[in-house]
Amino acid sequence: MKIKLFATLFAALMLAGIGANAQVKIGYTNIDYILTNLPDSKEIQEKLTTEKAQYDKLLQEKVAEFQKSYENYQKNAATMTPVIRQDKEKSLQTAQTGIQEFQQNSEAAIQNKQRELLAPVMDKIQVAIDEVAKSNGYTHVLNSDAGYGTTPVILVAPDSDNITNLVFKHMGVTVPEETPGN
Repeated sequence: MKIKLFATLFAALMLAGIGANAQVKIGYTNIDYILTNLPDSKEIQEKLTTEKAQYDKLLQEKVAEFQKSYENYQKNAATMTPVIRQDKEKSLQTAQTGIQEFQQNSEAAIQNKQRELLAPVMDKIQVAIDEVAKSNGYTHVLNSDAGYGTTPVILVAPDSDNITNLVFKHMGVTVPEETPGN
């Protein structure tokens, strides 16, 4: 809903500005498509996959250890004194909480690592977009992809204003065979 409001407001401001300044030229690109097709993207994905596999392995070890302790508790609970049973239950609860915390922390670490790895690549993309826009006389460049499951920001635009291939060329990357039109 915010994206639609922003797009409507932006379009209204652009139309109002066109009367005052007839030199407005709007281009568009798909940043996610560019990112996905950069060689750096594969390397980033490999690093994230490796790190995630390490976290997953440790999580599986923790879960297996917990299950072993829980099975041992179930098998021997009837013969334990109340104090020992209570201590074992507390240990199991602590272990379960530790597993949940580890899961949350590892997910956060992966997200942070992804941001850390993507930041320089996104900066390169932005510099390329800025330079392509400047050299081709674009005063504004919009991202045609509003994100997964959302309505695109640009619904209709001429293909001639799609600067995606120019950005690839500027970055020295082979243009993929099929460039999205949006």
